[in-house]
Amino acid sequence: MTIRKPDLAAVRAASDAYQLAIPEAELPAYHRLLEGVAADYAMVDALTDTPPAPRFPRLPGQRPAPEDNPYNAWAIRSTVAGAPEGPLKGLRVALKDNICLAGVPMMNGAGPLRGYLPEIDATVVTRLLEAGARIEGKAQCEFFCVSGSSHTSDQGPVRNPHDETRSAGGSSSGCSALVASGEVEIGIGTDQGGSVRIPAAYAGFVGMKPTWGLVPYTGIMPVEQTLDHAGIMTADIATNARVLDVLAGPDGLDPRQGAQPVRAGRYGAGLAAGCGGLRIGLLREAFGWANSEADVDAKIRAAAQVFARLGADLHEISVPLHRQGHAIWTPIATEGTVRLLEGLNYGSNWKGLYVTSLMRAQRDWRDHAALFPPDMKSVLLAAHHFGGKYDGYYYAKAQNLVRRLKAAYLAAFQEVDLLLMPTVPLKAPVLPGPDCDPETFVTRALEMNANTAPFNATGLPALSLPCGRSAGLPVGMMLVGPDHSEARLYQAGAAFEAAQDWTVL
Repeated sequence: MTIRKPDLAAVRAASDAYQLAIPEAELPAYHRLLEGVAADYAMVDALTDTPPAPRFPRLPGQRPAPEDNPYNAWAIRSTVAGAPEGPLKGLRVALKDNICLAGVPMMNGAGPLRGYLPEIDATVVTRLLEAGARIEGKAQCEFFCVSGSSHTSDQGPVRNPHDETRSAGGSSSGCSALVASGEVEIGIGTDQGGSVRIPAAYAGFVGMKPTWGLVPYTGIMPVEQTLDHAGIMTADIATNARVLDVLAGPDGLDPRQGAQPVRAGRYGAGLAAGCGGLRIGLLREAFGWANSEADVDAKIRAAAQVFARLGADLHEISVPLHRQGHAIWTPIATEGTVRLLEGLNYGSNWKGLYVTSLMRAQRDWRDHAALFPPDMKSVLLAAHHFGGKYDGYYYAKAQNLVRRLKAAYLAAFQEVDLLLMPTVPLKAPVLPGPDCDPETFVTRALEMNANTAPFNATGLPALSLPCGRSAGLPVGMMLVGPDHSEARLYQAGAAFEAAQDWTVL
């Protein structure tokens, strides 16, 4: 790219934009000063920013024909074979289409990115391949990952394998359908308000959102850096734990991680230990939302009794602030998402890896904004009004309140080891039609995350697993623990998974 020096008109425009009131006679002096800055920019432009080269060969792939994509779950099919040996040898993986896979198109569900080719592999990609997994391609996701349902992508809705008229959950929607249908053993999704766990509940599989920062987010298109989590979607607990063993730990490129030593085999080590003696708290405030379905709440309470029969110490517990957790999350998600969009993914004050090609690919998003889906438009409108009118005050206040919210959960963990609740208040809803009104479209996209979103804000690990069916549709329950309690979450989940009586719920 060629660095263009500012002329006097550009200096005048900048002065006007920031209301600097620079007198006309002084503009040439500032112009000369900016010429020196431009020289430094030109020097930076001449230097080479060499991204890490991908180790495993691959082809760009292609979008499969409809007959080969029955749930509209694949965005691109491109097989990348990993190492010949490793703990994930031969397991098939679908990557959410906001995860960089070098040389393979990435669209993030959004037309403005159509045709973008990343030049790097995300850290999670490298680790999967080094562990012997085989990537089968990129899975559909929702438009800029904003929706918790599966109807907002520019490539059309993703359908639930249990009932193709219904949502597969979002925003990791393609991974959801591919894991639920058995086409892959592993889906790697991302979760900012529930986008791994909502699909797990709607489509009936295991979804883990680890502790914030445990899995590096390097090379994944961000939504809001304090909410972003990479997560794991599998049919069973044991496979999920194996994948976390591979993905967890610092990569030196994601400053959210800090020092997090991870021992091999740590997460799956206790899968056979059972849940005898575990203290499990049924979270009172996670039930009875305005959109809760009675059969979902009943299934979770019945599942809780399975834990009691397996020897867990089960009792109800109250965290009153949980009822405001979603509200605390909302300004962070709304204003933070749009600030990153306006800042071309990363903004400033970030010491991690910048995927500069992705920033350039996204810079003209406003030229396409008239074609954005209603949920994305509603987020932009809300961020412009509340963020602009109050100058980010409520984003900042919400971030401060997150500490109070997390303290409330940590106080509960003095009494119990894990919290248990419905993952979402409802079963997979019917997909809205192509001509539905904006209010219905947005409601379907954002209606389900009252229980999931607070744990993105607080960063606590959360595991969704199936606990029965109602009206032919899966019901998901969620276990939540303190930071870095993934092994205990898997231990409890494995005990429930192995129990025979839960299958009749």
